[in-house]
Amino acid sequence: MDKRKICLSMIGLFIQLVTKAQNPIIQTIYTADPAPMVYNDTVYLYTGHDEDKSTWFTMKDWRCYTSTDMVNWTDRGSPLSLKTFSWAKKDAWAGQCIPRNGKFYWYVPMNHETMGMSIGVAVSDSPTGPFKDAIGRPLVHSGNGDIDPTVFIDEDGQAYLYWGNPYLKYVKLNEDMVSYSGEVVTVPLNKEGFNVRYKDVDKRPSAYEEGPWIYKRNNLYYMHYAAGGVPEHLAYSTSRSATGPWVYRDTIMRVIGKGGAFTNHPGVIDYKGRSFFFYHNGALPGGGGFTRSVCLDEFQYNEDGSIPRISPTKEGVKPVKNLDPFIRQEAATIAWEEGVETERSTEVGVYVTEISNGDFIKVRSVDFKKGAKKFEASIASASNGTIEIYADKLDGELLGVCNLKDTGGLEKWATLSSKVKKIGGVHDLYFVFKVKDERSFNFNWWKFRK
Repeated sequence: MDKRKICLSMIGLFIQLVTKAQNPIIQTIYTADPAPMVYNDTVYLYTGHDEDKSTWFTMKDWRCYTSTDMVNWTDRGSPLSLKTFSWAKKDAWAGQCIPRNGKFYWYVPMNHETMGMSIGVAVSDSPTGPFKDAIGRPLVHSGNGDIDPTVFIDEDGQAYLYWGNPYLKYVKLNEDMVSYSGEVVTVPLNKEGFNVRYKDVDKRPSAYEEGPWIYKRNNLYYMHYAAGGVPEHLAYSTSRSATGPWVYRDTIMRVIGKGGAFTNHPGVIDYKGRSFFFYHNGALPGGGGFTRSVCLDEFQYNEDGSIPRISPTKEGVKPVKNLDPFIRQEAATIAWEEGVETERSTEVGVYVTEISNGDFIKVRSVDFKKGAKKFEASIASASNGTIEIYADKLDGELLGVCNLKDTGGLEKWATLSSKVKKIGGVHDLYFVFKVKDERSFNFNWWKFRK
């Protein structure tokens, strides 16, 4: 085979991989420790943020993403960071957010200036923030392993906060969600509740490692967690009570291996009648144990409530609904991208930036119904270029070309428009950016007109 054929074959393989790829679901930055929340028909995904080129769990802020279809995720920026807490020194690690009484409470672990790892609580009137420190001090400090809080409100209104590595502890939260009553309870980590350990057996009593995730379904309480030791797999236990005793059930996801990370963190939700399992790996370029990425796969409970073994996929999940192109869609709504990043401004919110020639954004399952005639986009540009719009594949049907112009700079926003071929039905879209000068324009939102 000559060089030209080899090159064409590699390009074809790349296009096929891009067309099918969905995991990791966030590609603009490294994300870890997924904590999904369903609220008002929207999925809010809260994550940690691994800094680029990290050689440790170097994390300074938390991120938020939203979706109503489970395949396109809108970047909502960073509504919470270490700077929110005056007493925090470092380590913005795994947390979880929950709604109650019209407010949103986000429980997060951080390294206290003097006390070591502690759990704080932030509060907001909006699920996308901004959040503020609710009490001005740690809510929980019980030892050196106060990390990975998970929070749950039972049907009787009692809220529980679990956390810990190498132990598993909990408290009963008061209705104000920023204080608790009673003692800190340590859960027995025994064979019956959390299986046996096959690594470092002299250091820990069971397979439980960290990253607990608690919820209730059909009168059965589930406790998911990272198990091991290291590298970690994901397992679960169940109980007839929110406080145990817990009964070990099984491994849910084995050690991911190639493309993985030596840690993992579960997050589970039901949405639109389907069940979804969140986790993280190290599959993005430059990814690894300290540069992780959140992934998502679907599963179905067995009739007895048990959970089958879940195998991580590159394809991810199918959409629960189609995206409407005739209403404003944020440019930071992305199923897959190559090359771009996102930033936030006080004027327009989160927008797409760092755009170079050949970069693209893929948006899945766009329903044009009977067709569209016009495309509009909000951009800020310092030079000329184009946004090419393709259907279904990177080399698919060219629907139109939106010509960019100098709007007066990267902070001067203008709405540009172009004609497009009339297309109906449901399609994936690819916005391919062609620019002479790298990082010469920013992209805020888009929509089609009938």
